[in-house]
Amino acid sequence: MTSTDTRVEAEDSGPSGYAAARLRLLQEGARSGPPRRAALAELTDDWLSGLFTAGSQGLRGVSLVAVGGYGRGELSPRSDLDLLLLHDGSDSGAVAALADRLWYPVWDLGLDLDHSVRTPAEARKTAADDLKVQLGLLDARHLAGDLGLTAGLRTAVLADWRNQAPKRLPELQELCAERAERQGELQYLLEPDLKEARGGLRDATALRAVAASWLADAPREGLAEARRRLLDVRDALHLATGRATDRLALQEQDQVAAELGLLDADTLLRQVYEAARVVSYASDVTWREVGRVLRSRAVRPRLRAMLGGGKPVAERSPLAEGVVEQDGEVVLARAARPERDPVLPLRAAAAAAQADLPLSLHAVRRLAAAVRPLPTPWPAEAREQLVTLLGSGRPTVEVWEALEAEGLITRLLPDWERVRCRPQRNAVHIWTVDRHLIETAVRASELTRRVGRPDLLLVAALLHDIGKGWPGDHSVAGEIIARDVAARIGFDRVDAAVLATLVRHHLLLVDTATRRDLEDPATVRSVAEAVGSQGTLELLHALTEADALATGPAAWSSWRGGLVTDLVKRVSAVLAGDAPEEPEAVAPTAEMERLAIEACRTGGPVLSLRAQTEPLDTEAEPATGPEDPEPLGVELLIAVPDQPGVLPSVAGVLAMHRLTVRTAELRALDLPDGVEGSVLLLNWRVAAEYGSLPQAARLRADLVRALDGSLDITARLAERDAAYPRRRGVVAPPARVTVAPAASRLATVIEVRAHDAPGLLHRIGRALETARVRVRSMHVSTLGANAVDAFYVTGTKGEPLPGEEAASVARALEEALRS
Repeated sequence: MTSTDTRVEAEDSGPSGYAAARLRLLQEGARSGPPRRAALAELTDDWLSGLFTAGSQGLRGVSLVAVGGYGRGELSPRSDLDLLLLHDGSDSGAVAALADRLWYPVWDLGLDLDHSVRTPAEARKTAADDLKVQLGLLDARHLAGDLGLTAGLRTAVLADWRNQAPKRLPELQELCAERAERQGELQYLLEPDLKEARGGLRDATALRAVAASWLADAPREGLAEARRRLLDVRDALHLATGRATDRLALQEQDQVAAELGLLDADTLLRQVYEAARVVSYASDVTWREVGRVLRSRAVRPRLRAMLGGGKPVAERSPLAEGVVEQDGEVVLARAARPERDPVLPLRAAAAAAQADLPLSLHAVRRLAAAVRPLPTPWPAEAREQLVTLLGSGRPTVEVWEALEAEGLITRLLPDWERVRCRPQRNAVHIWTVDRHLIETAVRASELTRRVGRPDLLLVAALLHDIGKGWPGDHSVAGEIIARDVAARIGFDRVDAAVLATLVRHHLLLVDTATRRDLEDPATVRSVAEAVGSQGTLELLHALTEADALATGPAAWSSWRGGLVTDLVKRVSAVLAGDAPEEPEAVAPTAEMERLAIEACRTGGPVLSLRAQTEPLDTEAEPATGPEDPEPLGVELLIAVPDQPGVLPSVAGVLAMHRLTVRTAELRALDLPDGVEGSVLLLNWRVAAEYGSLPQAARLRADLVRALDGSLDITARLAERDAAYPRRRGVVAPPARVTVAPAASRLATVIEVRAHDAPGLLHRIGRALETARVRVRSMHVSTLGANAVDAFYVTGTKGEPLPGEEAASVARALEEALRS
């Protein structure tokens, strides 16, 4: 039979009728989305079945099978038709003729066709060699002909897929990763490919394939809706352009939005980004589960052989109160009670980010379902855990996305909803507004050693563009929001004012440096007036750099950085008159004097522990009975006769007992008249890393032994570290030690900015003892995961250190902290 005869026969089977019916269906405004795709698939099924029936008279052992997207019934207006002509191999010539009768009518209508003619054995062999073919066959759907032949192939292909899953799933994951590298992330692209980009339709199909393997399954909440939304947008794109395209180009977004009845192109993109985010998160969770299952399968036979059978118990390592690590994920401890611990989501998130581990899906969902709202203002621990999370660097992104996927972020920060998935139509920006804010925090975490208040830097990074969800100048709107958020999460008025200033003026330095004459004194004075203080200028400089680096490669350069640094130096000179004054001496309380006199009388350390508490939730619903306030930590007062080694000894004992130091002060105390001797007073706020606090008597006994040299703290801490292998965790910026110029007339001020870790103060104290300097006073604070410490030191005769000696001590201390 000639090709002409085939086309004539195809026309008799009704291609013109199919074309007219197809056109009417696509022009029906009342029917769109899944109903239209299903109707289009059904219409096409009927037409192709008619062609098959007309062309296969008397032919047995043949069937027509839809595969891929057509097999799933997901026909968009310009989708190609994926067809397999399946036969038993008994009459190849007749099958070839039937193929002509099927394919030519499709081509004649201008439809794209992906076709093949194979026996079941050939189809399985091709699938074994080509992963994409195998994925298409997983969605095989019978259209016409021998149903048993189609059913047999489907059964065999699914069995092959499940048997080969340990080998094929890693291949599929690699294929997805390669595609994501080429196409980018759908949730951030201004002109995204709805099918190929990460989080698009290809990934949604890959998740179906994973589920078909029975090895793991994707989180189902929202996934079907996300897939539907992406398909709806593709339908509208096909109708708007008249082409079979998956790329949502800028010039077509308004028309596509109108086709879908949306307000504008920004609304369209936000919906696409939201859907892509659901698919991407489901992919992350699913591939993590696949890896866990495959590792478990590989290890289990060896463990059974070693243990003589039985199911191995998963190891659980504590990370924080109520939070443990298990199987490479962060999960809730068995004793955790989210309904009674509103800080738990932030504590778990901070612990996960610090350990560079993912939050388990089950843990996040349990938190979302059970946790109570935080009070207003937040308790101190909640604020500190937020700062720790933001300061954890790159791992913050994955943990933040896990919280956001279950709605926890907008419950913690309601203003986040306006910037979530919000596109930025600026070629310089490579992220949505919300992701840009997190990227800025990531970049800011690398700059925390440059500022005295890293907590304010990190929170300002999170909030600096929060006003982009409102009309008008986003910096002006953001200033109001930042002040409100700062108060809500527990910052005092002074800190809230600094955060508001940083958000209001986060573009001031780069705009002024690149657009104004820096030689004009009026320019520098105007910046100084806006900034107001050296501390705020320091923060604004770091925020400016973090913001630019998080924007994209075109937003920052050595040239811009040099101009901004030059401006900062000039503004700093104007503000130099606001140098910090000498700290005023604080009058001792009656309890401090009592402890000091007791220390003089006994010749040893005297301790006092006092719990600090505040109401858990000032706006909670009325309870049936009284509820104990939540402990924030313990105030630890220690009076010690002045002697060498006090600081490293006290810090070491606290580290041995797993106490985290939040704030600490050390100073010499003036004793009442008639009392001889010199006493050092340490006023610290500490909290248990996890578990309960030790008794004061045990602390005192260990401190006595540490001071008399019978307790080797350094060796004890080293033994403990060796017993617990170091986790992968965050790579923190190196410690930075500087000498603050002209900060005090009576002492040399050495500032230490470092990553908080057990034993940090002990190491600092030992290094200062080794340098033979005396600590007159100190002011230590832990802000999230950052320690910001100032030590007022003198020489052996009580005088400030000469310049070169001070620099040498700072270098030695920095080297000790980096080793």
